[in-house]
Amino acid sequence: MAKGPGWFDRFVNDLPERRWFQFLSNIVVVPFWAAIDPRPKLPGGARPAVQPSESLQRMMNLIMPLKNKSPVGRAMAAMVISQNIDEIFTGLDNVGTIHFARFIIIDDKLCMLSVYDGDFSNYIRDFIVAIGNVFDGILSQVEDGDDVIPTRDNVEKFIDWVHDRDLFQLPDFATDIFALQDAAMNRPAGSPPHSLDELPRAMILQLKANPNFSLGGGYRGYAGFSVAQIRQKFGLGW
Repeated sequence: MAKGPGWFDRFVNDLPERRWFQFLSNIVVVPFWAAIDPRPKLPGGARPAVQPSESLQRMMNLIMPLKNKSPVGRAMAAMVISQNIDEIFTGLDNVGTIHFARFIIIDDKLCMLSVYDGDFSNYIRDFIVAIGNVFDGILSQVEDGDDVIPTRDNVEKFIDWVHDRDLFQLPDFATDIFALQDAAMNRPAGSPPHSLDELPRAMILQLKANPNFSLGGGYRGYAGFSVAQIRQKFGLGW
């Protein structure tokens, strides 16, 4: 008969549910962890693809705080987009690698959410060629947007600008956070070896460094086609 967890393990496992510990962790425990073992902020956007199929339907979640955080400012941002919507849609059609894109405003932040195929940098370069002039008008409404206007003359700077404001995507497999943190701290992956017991702390510290994030790379699929059919068309096999 398997032996269950002891009293101390049960006590520790129950701590996150206790209000006194939730309060204490916010003001003492997590700040103390971050002070003695800080984790670097990880970059946003999709990570480099290992397999060809991983370069399909990649997410960009661009978060741009508005300069004018009032109803007037939100209306000005909405007007810039609505007045140029035909040119925006035509330009995105011409990029040729975009599945969908939309603009939303949440908490005084203008967000562009899109799904595209291929490399991030090439996507942004094609994006600038297609609707760079229109996007300059959008950038004029957001914080630090003037730094990269006109985008046609600041291509590499604009790529970095977008990357810095693209949400960090948590790995689909939680334990992959160890490899991302090791790489960001310039140390060999798994050196020293990581234990599963370290995962909650590693995750908490990373989400302190990256308070805004996407939960994984999202579901990707093609309606009406099975995974087997898609892999067959790509010649990937099983």
